[in-house]
Amino acid sequence: MAFEESCREALAAGRALGMRYRLALPREAMRGQAGARLGTLAGASLDFHDYRDYQPGDDLRHLDWGVYARSDKEIVKLFREEVSPRLDVVLDGSRSMRLDGSVKAEAALTLAAACAAAAENAHCAHEVWVAGTRVEALEGSRGDPGVWRVPAFAEACSPDEGLLRAGPRWRRHGIRLFVSDLLWPAEPESALRRLAEGAAFLAVVQVLAQEEEAPALRGQHRFQDVETDEHLDVFADASACAAYGAALARHRERWSRACRQFGARFETVAAERVSEGGRLRALEQCGLLESDG
Repeated sequence: MAFEESCREALAAGRALGMRYRLALPREAMRGQAGARLGTLAGASLDFHDYRDYQPGDDLRHLDWGVYARSDKEIVKLFREEVSPRLDVVLDGSRSMRLDGSVKAEAALTLAAACAAAAENAHCAHEVWVAGTRVEALEGSRGDPGVWRVPAFAEACSPDEGLLRAGPRWRRHGIRLFVSDLLWPAEPESALRRLAEGAAFLAVVQVLAQEEEAPALRGQHRFQDVETDEHLDVFADASACAAYGAALARHRERWSRACRQFGARFETVAAERVSEGGRLRALEQCGLLESDG
């Protein structure tokens, strides 16, 4: 099956799964601007909230001209805001997500489409981003997954490169999900700092192929880094596989520990078992989705 076709099927499957859920909304995510839900910060609804001194850039329509006439002080009125919670899904766009023989890319798209459908059920806006040399919005991803452009997953770099650049201005107090295999050597703190900045809730889901979780290789093998094209000759035996497993466990623990540091939730899932029994357990367990009825 062609890659585009398999990804389209993954998007359709993810949407169907997501219709059984709604996005879980932490209280902090109820803070934003100009939407359908009443929040706790000052904003633009008709419910008067408080005063504060004028600051450059404030809407002049909110100046209290009566106070200004009496005291010559520039005071603006603050109102309780109406908010529309926002979900931003960030996908690892690197080549390692499109590893030959794996379905990591399809699994990532299934998760993204499910979250988009669950966001719709919770009356939340959503958008998908692809991280590579830069972080760019996925065409069509504010709408139904059926109209999304399929990402190429062809970036020859790890997603932290784009995350550490001057990236998009995600909605403050929004909900964010990062989906990646996390298979790059840099420490996770810098990428997590960028992902968590201003977010009400952040979840990180690691998607690995079963062969990456538990390789069953034996004998001499040549491995190729799909992002750098570098080669490494390795003799794989039980000892080498055990060493690999230990290194993967340490790498995963670094991410788990860093996520706790930034208040993020961390889960892992095998790409081949992203859904079981019609459920997305990784997204349930990280607190991102809840059953819709």
